[in-house]
Amino acid sequence: MDNQFFEQVFWGNTIQAYCMFGGILLLGLLFKRIVSRFLSQLLFKLFKKFADEVKIDTFIALLLKPFEFFITLTSLYLAINQLKYPLEVEVFHYHKLIDKVKVVQAFTLGELLDKIFLFLIILSFFWIILRIIDFVAHVFMYKAIKSDNKADDQLVPFLKELFKFVIYFIGFFVLLGYVFEVNALSLITGLGIGGIAIALAAKETLENLIASFTIFIDKPFTVGDLVKVDGVEGTIEKVGFRSTVLRSTDKTTLIIPNRAMIDGVLENMTRRNFRRVKFNIGIIYETEADMIKKIIEEINQFLAQNPDTTDGVATFDSFADSALNLQVLYLVENPEFNTYLKIKEEVNFKIIELVHKYNSDFAYPTQRTVSK
Repeated sequence: MDNQFFEQVFWGNTIQAYCMFGGILLLGLLFKRIVSRFLSQLLFKLFKKFADEVKIDTFIALLLKPFEFFITLTSLYLAINQLKYPLEVEVFHYHKLIDKVKVVQAFTLGELLDKIFLFLIILSFFWIILRIIDFVAHVFMYKAIKSDNKADDQLVPFLKELFKFVIYFIGFFVLLGYVFEVNALSLITGLGIGGIAIALAAKETLENLIASFTIFIDKPFTVGDLVKVDGVEGTIEKVGFRSTVLRSTDKTTLIIPNRAMIDGVLENMTRRNFRRVKFNIGIIYETEADMIKKIIEEINQFLAQNPDTTDGVATFDSFADSALNLQVLYLVENPEFNTYLKIKEEVNFKIIELVHKYNSDFAYPTQRTVSK
């Protein structure tokens, strides 16, 4: 009696088929999190020695969603394949050459779903590979931060992007071959003029890629260096596959193509030992010569005694229209930008104090009329 009940047919499928469909789908949805964590823990054993300093939770967090997506797809595919209707319904017809004879073939809904599931399963598989690359890069970055070599901090993100690009490239042709049944080799060789057009369109990308390799070979800068390129100043945060990310002094993110980083005039301010400061100050013409000499003398004494400045010198430079110009020149040993600004500020305040001390003042543009 029970068997007869389960073998009753509704909408082209038996009750048993519907029960199998619901049971497989329910089991997959209920246990996908548990199975995903188990698979992640199992896979982590391959990286345990390599990633001994990184917690397993980081690995699980990266792979949990890709594994859940893969298990959900697999459960749904197995569940749907328990049904016959409407999988056997013909969706469309197409012509296919078999032994040089054109044959009309039907494409059923089941075959269409097979293609869709195959497409999504391949995507989920490559998603898992990409997340593994993210984890390996995370481990290398963790080790790079602990080392004193800043070049490692720059190399790891670049290699991460490079390997991910290779995986994208492989995944694209795997999808073409297995899902769309396209001969990838024939496609590449048959591009012809289209390939030339694509190469020309990708010219800038290729130039930036070559420039990135040049940066890693020549090492004009590393992550953390303060640089100025074509008037743009900022701290290197990341050297990527196509561009370099800088953080400006006002905390703005600047993205510069790698080609521009090597083609332009680049100044690495971190590698220089000093920052040069040079400026003029104008004092009023009413200042006596003796007072000017004393102002200059005390500025020179201050610069010589200041531990943060070196090679400091102040001189009487020139006669301007409305002022007597004094030139101040010194070097700051600390290249850190905020410290540099503080030292400049200290020197400037001292100059104001000395000018006022000797009964002088700062000049501003004036015009005098001579009475006839």
